[in-house]
Amino acid sequence: MQLTASRQTEQSIDKRETPVWSTTIHWLRGNALAVAALTTWIMTIAGLLLDHVAGIDGPMLILFYAIAYVSGGTLAFRSAIRDLLSRTINVDLLMVTAAIGAATIDAWAEGALLLALFSTSNALEHAALDKTRSAIRSLMTFAPSTAIRIDHEGDHEVHISGLAVGDIVRARPGDRVAVDGRVVTGISDVDQAAITGESIPVEKVPGSETFAGTMNGSGSLTIRVTRLSNESTLARIVRLVEDARESKSRIERATDRLEGPYTIGVIVLSIVAGMFFLLFGDSPSSAYYRAMTVLVVASPCALVIATPAASLSALANAARHGVLIKGGGYLDQLGRVEIVALDKTGTLTTGRPEVVDVVRFGSMDEATLLANVAAVERSSEHPIAEAIVRAADLRELPRLETAAFESITGKGVTGTVNGSRLSLGNERLLSNFGIEVPADVQTTVDDHRSLGRTTMFVEVDGEIVGMIAVADAIRPEAKSMIASLHAAGVRRIVMLTGDNERVAQAVARQTGINEVHAGLLPTEKLDLVRELKTSGMVVMVGDGVNDAPALAMADVGVAMGAAGSDVALETADAVLMGDDLGRLPDVLRLGQRTRRIIRGNLIFAVGIIAVLTLTSLTFGLALPLGVLGHEGSTIIVLLSGLRLLRGSMGSTPSESGETVGRTTAPADLIPQHS
Repeated sequence: MQLTASRQTEQSIDKRETPVWSTTIHWLRGNALAVAALTTWIMTIAGLLLDHVAGIDGPMLILFYAIAYVSGGTLAFRSAIRDLLSRTINVDLLMVTAAIGAATIDAWAEGALLLALFSTSNALEHAALDKTRSAIRSLMTFAPSTAIRIDHEGDHEVHISGLAVGDIVRARPGDRVAVDGRVVTGISDVDQAAITGESIPVEKVPGSETFAGTMNGSGSLTIRVTRLSNESTLARIVRLVEDARESKSRIERATDRLEGPYTIGVIVLSIVAGMFFLLFGDSPSSAYYRAMTVLVVASPCALVIATPAASLSALANAARHGVLIKGGGYLDQLGRVEIVALDKTGTLTTGRPEVVDVVRFGSMDEATLLANVAAVERSSEHPIAEAIVRAADLRELPRLETAAFESITGKGVTGTVNGSRLSLGNERLLSNFGIEVPADVQTTVDDHRSLGRTTMFVEVDGEIVGMIAVADAIRPEAKSMIASLHAAGVRRIVMLTGDNERVAQAVARQTGINEVHAGLLPTEKLDLVRELKTSGMVVMVGDGVNDAPALAMADVGVAMGAAGSDVALETADAVLMGDDLGRLPDVLRLGQRTRRIIRGNLIFAVGIIAVLTLTSLTFGLALPLGVLGHEGSTIIVLLSGLRLLRGSMGSTPSESGETVGRTTAPADLIPQHS
């Protein structure tokens, strides 16, 4: 009761220290653009209802529109003034000027709608960019902040910033490795998929290289530091993500250069038109009226909504089908993709080892062999052991008891099942027992290894009775996805992986990929993506921390959702939330369709603006007709964009007629052998 009371006291203190009003203000500051856009829409709609439904006019109506002007135009006005002070003119100035001009000729609704659309577009753009800001902070959580340093006085826990090159540190079983270095003593399996992308834990022996942030297995290692903490592979990944993201932002900002000339052109055109009308006989009020009409009809309301209407509809369609795309700009790039770069582990494959073959060499039948091996492996926490146990459970094999279990680091495991000693491991384990591998058995093992599989001998009482082959299973939809990419117009498909060449080539043969780059570190993946970008628009698909720099550098980075690391998800521009790789061709087709609709919308919007503007200049278009034409074009453009909400994102069946996304049980991958 004392503890409960104490916690309640702490919670009440926290509540007093963080008042509701303070939290509310903090939330409003963080969502200022969204709040401004929402307020503008509410006030604008309320004004329209008062005017056209309730028939209310006068100060009350003006009050609603004035609030809409303030909420929708304040941020744009501040941006316009700030840019003017730095001698830059942007579209914000035109929006504010057009809205004020509309108000001066009593077209309040037109100005309010213009600001509502503009503020909404601005809020959505900033929301998409803010999604990636936590990526850098997330990266560093992979590396521990402390390490166990060994010196003449023994073991001491120190902060990693206090380590120097040449120091010796200890990595205990189950710990994350704290430093980049080389193993001095010890043998262990280290899961370094987060850094190198290798699917199977890598054996570390004296002289092996280690990376900060990787997970040590069952053995204890002493490691000599070769890089300071701020120069580790993980730290370099952080900097690469930052640099690549900044580089992409600069390219995206280049499109804003058109804002200045358009804004200046419209403002100058309105001023010149007003002076022209005044010089050729119009009264000052009439000339001003016609100049403001030009400014209103030339304001890019339809242009502003042309891209967001299509993009948001496509984004909603994609989200409904399990694909998160972090901005409309990426849809345009997806529609122009010529090159697709694919990570292997966790992307083309499931990212976890599975039993793909059980071979028996003796009289023991396959089910009994797998059940006996699983009995021993149930006492192990190795990923391969988990795969074997999972395969046995999927076959619903009986659970046998085991005794005298022993894990021999770097060699395998042994235990007693039904009174017989059973061992599972590599050639070094067999040599411990003085057992030689027969030539025919070695040939079978070599055949499996040529396919990139990890093989383990099964020994019972001095006799090799079987072999277990384990591999990172290829996603069932991977092969049909590659064919669909080619059908969607992709001319080049490349595999980029940190895994070894043999494994990579085996996966490439089974999926139909012709170009493979294996054994890559994150920096090398990034360099290859940068090189690929010189040949065309590049999409990079990955799932791990090691893919983050390449994802950021690519024109569009696509992350696998369920299996992807937090960093990959934050860094990527699109996420396949259901881990359905078959959605990738659908996304490209959606991008192509979105580009066609946006192009048509823009041509139509520009054409209408040109016609209305020329009519205003030559025939003195009445403002109500100008508003009707202007708003009519906006509605048409909006409805055109909303077409992307209808139907499926793309075809789900593969080119071969198989169902994309079908999952195959690991047990189905185990053929029957005699």
